[in-house]
Amino acid sequence: MAGYVPEPFRIKVVEPIRRTTAAERRTIIRAAHYNVFKVRSSDILIDLLTDSGTGAMSDNQWAGMMVGDEAYACSRSYYSLESAVRDIFGFRHFVPTHQGRAAEHILCSLLVRPGNLVPNNMHFDTTQANIAARGGIPTNLLIDEGLNPSSHHPFKGNMDLRKLQNWIQQVGPEGIPFGMITVTNNAGGGQPVSMANLRETANVYHEHRIPFFIDACRYAENAYFIQQRELGYAALSPLEIARQMFSYADGCTMSAKKDGLVNIGGLLCMNDPALMQRAEQELILREGFPTYGGLAGRDLEAIARGLYEGLDPEYLAYRVGQTAYLADSLAEVGVPCVQPPGGHAVYVDARALLPHIPAEHLAAWALGVELYVQGGIRSAELGAVAFATRDENGDWQFPPLELVRLALPRRSYTQAHLDYVVETFAAILQKRDDISGYRMTYEPPFLRHFTAEFESLSRTN
Repeated sequence: MAGYVPEPFRIKVVEPIRRTTAAERRTIIRAAHYNVFKVRSSDILIDLLTDSGTGAMSDNQWAGMMVGDEAYACSRSYYSLESAVRDIFGFRHFVPTHQGRAAEHILCSLLVRPGNLVPNNMHFDTTQANIAARGGIPTNLLIDEGLNPSSHHPFKGNMDLRKLQNWIQQVGPEGIPFGMITVTNNAGGGQPVSMANLRETANVYHEHRIPFFIDACRYAENAYFIQQRELGYAALSPLEIARQMFSYADGCTMSAKKDGLVNIGGLLCMNDPALMQRAEQELILREGFPTYGGLAGRDLEAIARGLYEGLDPEYLAYRVGQTAYLADSLAEVGVPCVQPPGGHAVYVDARALLPHIPAEHLAAWALGVELYVQGGIRSAELGAVAFATRDENGDWQFPPLELVRLALPRRSYTQAHLDYVVETFAAILQKRDDISGYRMTYEPPFLRHFTAEFESLSRTN
């Protein structure tokens, strides 16, 4: 079992959280139509819904907020961010955005046309939705090991290069506006991509003259895994590894709310000057002037500092170690999790934990609801609700993985909080045969897990 890595920081400010009773939580979740996204944060004890924008900023970042330049155009804070982006990512051009999906929106609005296909190791929900909203078809080409929760492959986020090459030859490169890879692979368990795979993926795309964009939300965690697991990188710093990662790509999208360690912000980077001009125009229409992109100057300053803090080796050892501690502790009490643990979250295999619930009754959703009722813990479903699709006959096509994600906000929770999560799961295991499934009563066309509504198939809920 992984030992708990001491936090490389002291706690300076605390926020009170309140406890509710199980009876109160049953009433709360029923009123929220059994969707934890609709539960007020004041009714949550431990919030593991997402690691996006939910972490704690450092004293250095807060100091930067105080000197943020709020000029509308060409503020000092923009140039602080520009310096950091060029140093770390190395792309010739970038625009700030208010978050990652805004960067995806701009990229897709400029490049994706109806019928276009966009490959990835595994698209996450907002990327998939932005492509689909433009009439595009997102395609996942992950290695087979990445779809096996018990596999201990060190880089389960890798693109399957043979699948990618064959797929491009089959569909033709002319209908592919750009290709992607997501680091780390959020939809598949937070699993990393090796440097060798990044390089070879770039080679395949460029062989067919397809621009290559990295979904870079958790690039620092991916760089740390490369340092720890890939031969030839142990002596390099996460910063040096990150620079090499991005050197293979033509651009990236990024939510800075993850490895940028901030509560709001994103980036769209590219090398193509013509694409940059078009992106600036789209940004002006949707987000704001190109040097602030929908953000306050203080936010730009916080991102500039957070990008470097997210690459700090001591922080990354703690970050990845905390996740490993939770995963190993859950495994000790019998909870099936995706192995090996990822960087930002632990992914519980709901299909293995609740085998009596059929796919159409949404096992991962049921487990997430039970986790809230049992312990006041909020999690995220990454299974049928988030990723299932319908074929031309209207029949459900269920995803290969049915997961509950326990995403750890950065620098926010302690070992005692994680131990409580384990205790809650242990209690759920004792009654798992009594847990029933759910049925959707309202389904929006995109990102349905955010706002869908459900009813319990149990007579007692």
